[in-house]
Amino acid sequence: MTSDTGIDPTVPPSGTGCAECDEVGGWWFHLRRCAQCGHIGCCDSSPAKHATAHYEATGHPVMRSFEPGEEWFWNFATKEMYESGPDLAPPESHPLDQPTPGPAGRVPADWARTLR
Repeated sequence: MTSDTGIDPTVPPSGTGCAECDEVGGWWFHLRRCAQCGHIGCCDSSPAKHATAHYEATGHPVMRSFEPGEEWFWNFATKEMYESGPDLAPPESHPLDQPTPGPAGRVPADWARTLR
């Protein structure tokens, strides 16, 4: 697949956590990776929903889970989920020692109350 499909398999992830949450000291529930540019954002169950905000700001339609053991993709434009897709540049997930929710030290004790 190529960038015209919203996927560039050669681009590495932008980091190990949500780029915007890391900038402001926020926290996330699960992470998503833009399959076009590698941006890591937090999921819609997270307080800030940065993965969706990334799609809205850039138009990059395809995200992949950035959670260990998950290979599914989501297309924001078509609202379709795919169980798998092309291999993307490593790493495929955040580090195994990074907790979910994360990151360690920034997750409030009552985090479960915020889930939708």
